[in-house]
This record gives sequence, C-alpha cells and structure tokens, in this order.
Amino acid sequence: MLMNEKIKASEVRLTGLSGEDLGILPTSEALAMAKKLRVDLVCTSLMSSPPPCKLIGAGDAKKEKQQAKAAERGMKVKEIRLTPQIEEHDYDTKLRQAEKLLKSGDAVHFVVRVKGKEGAAAKELLERLIADLSDAGRKTSGIQLSGKQAAVQLNPR
Repeated sequence: MLMNEKIKASEVRLTGLSGEDLGILPTSEALAMAKKLRVDLVCTSLMSSPPPCKLIGAGDAKKEKQQAKAAERGMKVKEIRLTPQIEEHDYDTKLRQAEKLLKSGDAVHFVVRVKGKEGAAAKELLERLIADLSDAGRKTSGIQLSGKQAAVQLNPR
C-alpha cells in the first residue's frame, strides 16, 4: 500500500474522508489537499489507471494497513476435537480457544468423536457450541454425522 510521496502516478482518482468521490486530480494537488487536511493520501490499488487513492486520517491508515495484511494472509481452518461427555470447565476452555481463533480470522472445525449411540449427545454439544459462538462466527453448513464422528465448521463473522 503506497502512501503520500511514494505515489508516483501523474494523476489519481481521489476519494474524500467521508467516501465522496472528488474526481481525477494531479497527484501534487491531491498531496497538497492531504497536507492541508492533515491526513494521509493512500493508494488502494495499482492495477488501474489512474490509480484510486483515498484521504485517510492517521489512525485510520494504520487500521487499513492491518486489514489489508489480514486479508492477504488468508483464512486457516483449525480443528478442535471433543467428546460428547465433556466436563463443563473443559467445555469453557474449548469455547474460549475457539472464540480466540474466530476473532483472529481463522475458521474452526469442531469434531466430536462418537462411540455407539452417542450421536444425539454429539449433535446437542455441537448445537450448544454454535449457539455460544454465534457472535464470533457462523456455521458454513449443517452438522455432519458420519460413522464415528460429528463435525461442523464455523467461519469468522
């Protein structure tokens, strides 16, 4: 992400602080406007001509950079294994761990090992997890019961 004097294009398509389109301006004029408003001029993409640029406040530029880095990193899927007879404090630990992963931008794949006739208990456990994590993530599909395990995946919101 290029900022201020590092932008080498002769003209830029400028977007204002509140998102309004200011049109195509020479880069020097856009930089002067940014200095006058005490904000940064940030180039959002180099793939088009003229490149689109935004006027962004100092704190917002840092946040924008972090979001771009997070989007670039991509999402990983982390697996958390459980059993249907999980104790309450173990459940709370797994819940905190999953919430932390979801808030960091990773998906969580819950797998409950099933023996015998524990399928209903495994499904109830997964439904409880989905309900408890509804503010941090949402399920991609329904709960899959197959043979010796029940599984569900939650993606971050």
